[in-house]
Amino acid sequence: MSARAPSRSDALLAAADDELILGWRDSEWTGIAPSLEEDVAFSSIAQNEIGHARALYELAARETGGDADALAFDREPAEYRCCPLVELRRLEWADTIARHWLYETADAVRIEHMTASDWPELAGLARKIQREEAYHRLHADMWVDRLTGGEERARLAQALQGAWPYALGVLDGALRERFRERVAARLPWFDAGGDPGAEHARGAHTVELRPLWDEMTMVRRSVPGAQW
Repeated sequence: MSARAPSRSDALLAAADDELILGWRDSEWTGIAPSLEEDVAFSSIAQNEIGHARALYELAARETGGDADALAFDREPAEYRCCPLVELRRLEWADTIARHWLYETADAVRIEHMTASDWPELAGLARKIQREEAYHRLHADMWVDRLTGGEERARLAQALQGAWPYALGVLDGALRERFRERVAARLPWFDAGGDPGAEHARGAHTVELRPLWDEMTMVRRSVPGAQW
C-alpha cells in the first residue's frame, strides 16, 4: 500500500507548527541577547513568526472546520508537524544564528512555492508573509556576513555543520534541493551535501519538544474548556 500523499492542510500545519515553535525558541533570547539591538530584533522576529503561525492556523482551521487555537495548543507534542530543527534549544549565539540563517533560507524556498499555489487564499497569505520575512532574511544574512568576515568564522562553521542535518529536514524533494543550492551559492566554503537521518526529518521529534510544549500550553491547560 502506498503512503498517503500529504493534504494541503498537512502542509499548512507543518509550516504553522514550524513558525510557532521557532517563535517561542527565538523569544527565549529576550533580555539576554548580546546587545540591546539584538534583544529588540529577536523579540520582533519571534513576534512575527508567531503571527505567521496564527495566520496559517486560521487558514488550516477554515480548511478543516476546526479552531486555530485548538490546532496551536490542544494537540499532544507527538501530533505536531514541526521539523526537529525548530525544536532545538540553542544556548549559544553562534548556534542560534546558524539555525536562524538556515531556517530562513529554507523558509524562503517554501514561501516562494506557496505563492505559486493554485489555492488563492494560501498564495495571498504567502505573499503577505513573504514581505514580512524579508526582514528576517536580511537580519540573518547580516549576522552570517559579520561572523564569516571575522575571527568567529570557525565557530559559525561548526554551528552550521551541527545544524545542517536538521536543516535538511525542513523541506523535501525538489524544494530541499533548491534550498541546498542556495546554501552552496551563498556559502561556497560550506559542505552542503548529505541527507537528513530519520531523526532529523519531519515526523520525528527531539526530547526538547515536550518541555517547550509544557511551557507553551501551561495557561491554556490550566482551565480546560475556557474561552480565552
